[in-house]
Amino acid sequence: MNDLPPGIQRLREKWNYRGDRRPDFAEEPGPGQESVWDYPRPPRVEPDARLVRVVCAGTSIAETRNTFRVLETASPPAFYLPPDDVRMEHLEPADRSSLCEWKGRARYWSVWVGDTEVSEAAWGYPEPWAGYEAIAGHVSFYPGRVECYVDGERVKPQGGDFYGGWVTWEIIGPWKGEPGTQSW
Repeated sequence: MNDLPPGIQRLREKWNYRGDRRPDFAEEPGPGQESVWDYPRPPRVEPDARLVRVVCAGTSIAETRNTFRVLETASPPAFYLPPDDVRMEHLEPADRSSLCEWKGRARYWSVWVGDTEVSEAAWGYPEPWAGYEAIAGHVSFYPGRVECYVDGERVKPQGGDFYGGWVTWEIIGPWKGEPGTQSW
């Protein structure tokens, strides 16, 4: 996108790390592991065929082998699921939106299962900016708010209350999200 909204270029330039070098405090990856410090900025979108499931209040609300991972420096990947593989009847639009300096405007959903509501547990980009078209209409979930699984492994949430990275055994950090890490 050539015509970025005001201030977006400044946001893009503020990051200290861009995936071209690991900081001294980064963990060294072992066999089969990925360092979040090797992920690029701007983020990369890549397909992932592992079995991804999302469960809320004991009910499976999504299951697929057709996801995209978004990989961004200093952050665990977020998995984006195609809407055809999400039981969208369990999602209700939330009032919240946010702006990513790379992907564009995000919308949020609350998840409902019976009488259980999990507020703003999912998000997606209906009309992402150039370079992120693959995730248009896809849905990601906060693993700290609903149960998320990758090939049977229960995902741990990224720290903080904003970022939605999915931490699995192969992801090493440290990663942003905790206090003092916002400019990583």
